[in-house]
Amino acid sequence: MTAVRHLRRYAWEAALIGVTLVWGSTFVVVKQGVDSVPVYSFNAIRFALAAVVLAACCAPGLRRLGRDGLRHGAVLGVFLFAGYAFQTVGLRHTDASRAGFITGMFVVFTPLLAALVLRRRPSASAWAGVALATLGLALLSLRGSLLPAFGDVLVLGCALAFAAHIVGLGAWSNRHAALPLTAVQLGVAAALHTAVALVAEVPRASYHWDGRVVVALGLTAVLASAAGFWVQTAAQRVIPPTRTAIILTMEPVFAGLFGYVLLGERLALRGWAGALLILAGMLTAELGAAREPDLDEEQRDAASRQPAGMP
Repeated sequence: MTAVRHLRRYAWEAALIGVTLVWGSTFVVVKQGVDSVPVYSFNAIRFALAAVVLAACCAPGLRRLGRDGLRHGAVLGVFLFAGYAFQTVGLRHTDASRAGFITGMFVVFTPLLAALVLRRRPSASAWAGVALATLGLALLSLRGSLLPAFGDVLVLGCALAFAAHIVGLGAWSNRHAALPLTAVQLGVAAALHTAVALVAEVPRASYHWDGRVVVALGLTAVLASAAGFWVQTAAQRVIPPTRTAIILTMEPVFAGLFGYVLLGERLALRGWAGALLILAGMLTAELGAAREPDLDEEQRDAASRQPAGMP
């Protein structure tokens, strides 16, 4: 690998770390935002703004996606809708820091879901990661009974949906240009959230537009959604999936940090032990996934030379 290719890959890795910081911070701002605007309405506006921003940047690329690109983007958009619907509703019933750590379990679920979809048997490391993360989730979520908190269960559903999104993105990101593929994903997610909001929220909900809501929508639409998912889609064209997943484990760490600093949320000793076990499970599962075939050098080099916004 040449020095230029090293630098290109390091640049995308740095960008992914920046994305995890932004995503970690959104657990706090979304929790505050949905106190004033109903969940699905909030997400409908968020993803619609993000889709419009990206579509304006890649209109010719959208026309060249073709049926396969539109279909793949639509499926990925459904997974995004499910993930954020579960996550945002869950944030109404659990702490931002707890939600961040539980969401991070998508990294453990990914190799298991890939085994079902791609017919790849999980390694011993993947099973060990699942065991560690499950124990950590129990320590983090169980509160005086054998039943987890309702919000924690919802956020766990979010983790499963995000795992499905990662598996689909890993299979399709190299077939299509990153920018239009991301725009389609966000557009479908916006349409689904809008449909639910029109039926379940608009007729009966109250809306309180204030500065916190505007800031939350701006941050989540432009940075977390439009920029964040474009970076992830483009980065996975040049960074091996295992390395990408390990970088994304920083998201729950940042979520816990922002929950602690901005909201004053505190985890008990048992909660911190659970969070550490979840992180250990994520890393164990993903390090074991190194046996999965990555892009070969020629494919990775060709993808890195191709502009991420163009087919």
